[in-house]
Amino acid sequence: MNTENSFAVPVIKFSRHVPILRAWTVHFYTSLGLLAGFLALQALMAGKAHEVFIWLGVALAIDATDGPLARRWQVRYWTPAFNGRKLDDITDYINYTLIPVLFAYRFGIVAGAGVPVLGLVLIASAYGFCHEAAKTDDGYFTGFPSYWNIAIFYMTLFRVPPIVAATALAVLAVMVWIPLKYPTWKSKPLRHITLCFSLVWAVSLLALLITFEQAPALLLWGSILFPIYYFALTLYLYVAGVSRRPSKPAY
Repeated sequence: MNTENSFAVPVIKFSRHVPILRAWTVHFYTSLGLLAGFLALQALMAGKAHEVFIWLGVALAIDATDGPLARRWQVRYWTPAFNGRKLDDITDYINYTLIPVLFAYRFGIVAGAGVPVLGLVLIASAYGFCHEAAKTDDGYFTGFPSYWNIAIFYMTLFRVPPIVAATALAVLAVMVWIPLKYPTWKSKPLRHITLCFSLVWAVSLLALLITFEQAPALLLWGSILFPIYYFALTLYLYVAGVSRRPSKPAY
C-alpha cells in the first residue's frame, strides 16, 4: 500500500480551505476590538480612567494592524458574503466615538452647558462613518476622521477646561461635514515622512499611556507635533490642489 499517495488527497482538499480560514481569522481579529471596547466600558463604569485608555489603546493597535492583514490575505475575495468593512466601522464607532464621548461625560471633560456638544459628536461621527466617500480610493479620509479617542486623551492629560473642550469638540464635529481630505498611511504625498513621523508619535503615545497623568511635560507637548503636522499637511494638500483631484469611494 502506498501510504504517501493515501494522504495526498486530504492534504490537497485542506489546502483549498486555508485562504478561507485565514480570511475568517482576520475578521475574528478585527472583532477582538469589540472585546477591548467592552473592557474599556467596564473600566469606565468603575471610574478607572487610565484603564479605559489602556483598552482603547489595545483597540487602536488592533485597528492599525488588521487592515494590512486583510489586504495581504484578500479577505474580500475569500469571504465575499461577509462585509469586513462594516464590522470594522461598527467596532471603530464604538471605540473611537461612543466610549470617548461617554468618558468625556463621566469624567467631566465636558460639563454643564457643553454636554449637548457630545450629542453633536455622536451624530456627526455616525454621518461620517455612513458617508460613501469616507475613505477614498486614493488613500484619504473625507471630512474629519473620528479621532475622538485621541482628542479626549489629550484633553484629559492637558486638563483642558470644560468650556474649551466643548468648543474644540464642536469645531471638530463641524469639520466632519467639511469635505477636506485627510491623509492616511496610503496617501502618496510625503508618505515616507508621514509614516516615520507617525511611528515616532505612536511610541510617544505609548509612553503617555504608560505614564498617563504623571507624563513628563516635554513628552506631552512634544507629542502634539504630529497632530499639528497632520492638520498642516491636510491644509497644504488642499491648497496645492493635490487632494482636490477627483477620487472614488474605497470599497
